[in-house]
Amino acid sequence: MIRVVLPPHLRIMARVDGEVALEVEGAATLRSVLDALEAAYPVLRGTIRDQATQRRRPFLRFFACQQDLSHQPPDDRQPEAVAEGVEPLVIVAAIAGG
Repeated sequence: MIRVVLPPHLRIMARVDGEVALEVEGAATLRSVLDALEAAYPVLRGTIRDQATQRRRPFLRFFACQQDLSHQPPDDRQPEAVAEGVEPLVIVAAIAGG
């Protein structure tokens, strides 16, 4: 199981509290984790990544094991601790304004 921590606005949309546990087919990559997340919670489609380009939405970042994974290729494997469910993949929403 892969553990994912969503930012508050996405937890509200998905109607979940705390972490989400996902079963991921094959290798645990960012793409496979997001595919599993969107399959389990269809309301999140298009909120984390653009559905046409598959690129991360602006103002969202991905962190795991004290590393910023936001700019890694989507098919790179997640850290072993994430793949084993020891550490969560954390999706963080940035705040901007003036």
